[in-house]
Amino acid sequence: MRDTDVEARGDSLRGRHILLGVTGGIAAVDTVRLARELRRHGAQVTVIMTPSAQEIITPLAVRWASQGEVITDWDGDLSGLSGFDAVLVTPATRNLIASFVHGLMNGPLLMALSAARGRNSPIMMVPSMHNDLASDPVTEDLVMQCAKSGVKILWGAEEEGKRKTPNHEEIVARLSHFVNQNSTSVVVTLGATRSAIDDVRYVQNTSSGKTGYLIADYLYRLGMDVTCVSGVTTVDCPAWLPLEINCPDPDDMLAELKALAKDDINVWIHAAAVLDYVIPEPVEGKIASLQGELDIQLQEGAKHIMELKDLCKGSTRIGFKLESGIKQKDLVHRAVAQIQTSGMNATIANRIEDLGKEDKPRGWLVDSHGAHFILDTEKEMCIAIRSVIENNR
Repeated sequence: MRDTDVEARGDSLRGRHILLGVTGGIAAVDTVRLARELRRHGAQVTVIMTPSAQEIITPLAVRWASQGEVITDWDGDLSGLSGFDAVLVTPATRNLIASFVHGLMNGPLLMALSAARGRNSPIMMVPSMHNDLASDPVTEDLVMQCAKSGVKILWGAEEEGKRKTPNHEEIVARLSHFVNQNSTSVVVTLGATRSAIDDVRYVQNTSSGKTGYLIADYLYRLGMDVTCVSGVTTVDCPAWLPLEINCPDPDDMLAELKALAKDDINVWIHAAAVLDYVIPEPVEGKIASLQGELDIQLQEGAKHIMELKDLCKGSTRIGFKLESGIKQKDLVHRAVAQIQTSGMNATIANRIEDLGKEDKPRGWLVDSHGAHFILDTEKEMCIAIRSVIENNR
């Protein structure tokens, strides 16, 4: 791999030509990381740098990162300024925002923005400025005018008296969602559930939540409206995912899912590790230590995928099934049985002994007809889920 190459991390911007506008905010120093992140998700990148941006970062560095044309002035043929699928301006100074709102065209970036506005192409701006400037009523009015014309304004967190830009990964994730936005609503369950023994002890499944968040992030970047319903996780939810409902108790999780089902959700991804057995009557307080053997009574818990079967009719539903100590053909048979009894469209099936091993597949995609496909990587798993969703629209 050459030093200019990037490793593909997704396909949400594949076939998209993104115009990256860079103005004179100090956050322009992150342009190299941002351009490479856009390419990691499939984008072709062209960059326009204002004169003030060139005082902060050199066009040579930006050209290396983008591996595309870098426009720095009016020279040359500017007829191609309208051939973009979306325009991303980061950092966006207030001067640039004000000029855009009032239709000024004192440079190629503003000309490209005006052309994009005329075509109703997606435009995202990421301001970077001090808090007092961001809080100025004039700035607020300019931002409102941008929003009225369909521009997405992405503000970063307040730190050190400034509104800083989000990191490059978040910017690209939110741009992908904005560019690909559609009306598909998705619920992803993830993580482990637990049942209380007393106020400090639990019986709990093992699940990090990583797979669920990976799927949620992938579908979010495709423009879908994603809600994560999580149990106990050991990895963090990506900051850009819009909604997470945390409910570690399996009964609480089921109640949340039934409430969401009333909203006619289009797609359900059942990736959570839901307890098969729960404690019916947890002890109040804390059971004293050094009391000898502790006898814990368990009873069968509610099967979420079955409880939701009738409530989710007409929706696309994909389950997960983890087994151990069985042959692949038996794994497929059990996955088909799950699909048939619970009204699923497909199941991702895997075996405990295969997890984490490089020479073993990530799992198998099994459909309602018993057809099964090997998924060697998590990326292939996400692509397979996308295929199931698109084929059942």
